[in-house]
Amino acid sequence: MRKIQPTVSFDAALKPKASRIKAAIFDVDGVLTDGTLFISEGGETLKAFNALDGHGMKLLAQGGITPIVITGRDSPAVRRRLKDLGLTHAVFGAHDKLAAATPLLASLGVQWDELAVMGDDWPDLPLLVRAGMALAPANAHAEVKALADYTSALRGGQGFARECCDLLLWATGRYEALLHGHLQTLDTNVQGGPQEGRA
Repeated sequence: MRKIQPTVSFDAALKPKASRIKAAIFDVDGVLTDGTLFISEGGETLKAFNALDGHGMKLLAQGGITPIVITGRDSPAVRRRLKDLGLTHAVFGAHDKLAAATPLLASLGVQWDELAVMGDDWPDLPLLVRAGMALAPANAHAEVKALADYTSALRGGQGFARECCDLLLWATGRYEALLHGHLQTLDTNVQGGPQEGRA
């Protein structure tokens, strides 16, 4: 069997902030998707998600970092996606994301400096300015990029969220163990048995 060594690495300057992170908030439109909204004649909103991003969120949870979704919209597509990923911490239709996040973080015992936030537009700014680590995709608005600790070359819905998950797992020293755990089965939890299929 071939030996696998981690190839993922990031700027060492990111490690002090990233290594403190215990939870991560993901926006949906523009972060977990490319921001495009497909609206059917009947009013149903369709969204395209990236399997890499989904698996990254599952890995984040396996690595002890709680993934949280806070989105300004509510749709059956988003709810179905999060259910498929087994993610339980989410707020839908949150017009005030700060008001939505504050009690959720308190219930999890997570401080703001222990939180990473992935956002792309002005509604995410109240979270981004308070977070221990602010992360922006390539398609983010200029004001979001201006305050981000890390701006990716990847766009939302095209691997940005997975890159952020990799960054946090790398910084906290959990990336390599999760990688090697996947050499036995596709979704082996480092601390337990196999999980559901690929995200």
